[in-house]
Amino acid sequence: MAQSATRTAPINLRALNSQRSLIDRAATLLGKNRSDFMLETACREAENVLLDQRLFGLNEADFDAFMTALDAPVKDNPALRNLTTHKAPWE
Repeated sequence: MAQSATRTAPINLRALNSQRSLIDRAATLLGKNRSDFMLETACREAENVLLDQRLFGLNEADFDAFMTALDAPVKDNPALRNLTTHKAPWE
């Protein structure tokens, strides 16, 4: 995650010495500082949690747009058609 804006929102937490050491070792291995490592890791996990949601709410306009997209005819996709007509290499 490229960070071009100035960070202004503080996030404070307490950790065990062993946890901080583990984080520092992993960050060093990736050539990052502790803050960058923790922010990137936390943001990646937050995105995964949000993307894994099964239930979401929409207002009426967004629901109508969603249903319109679902009801639209499927567009031809030659690359996908080609992919589904060939055997997988492991078969």
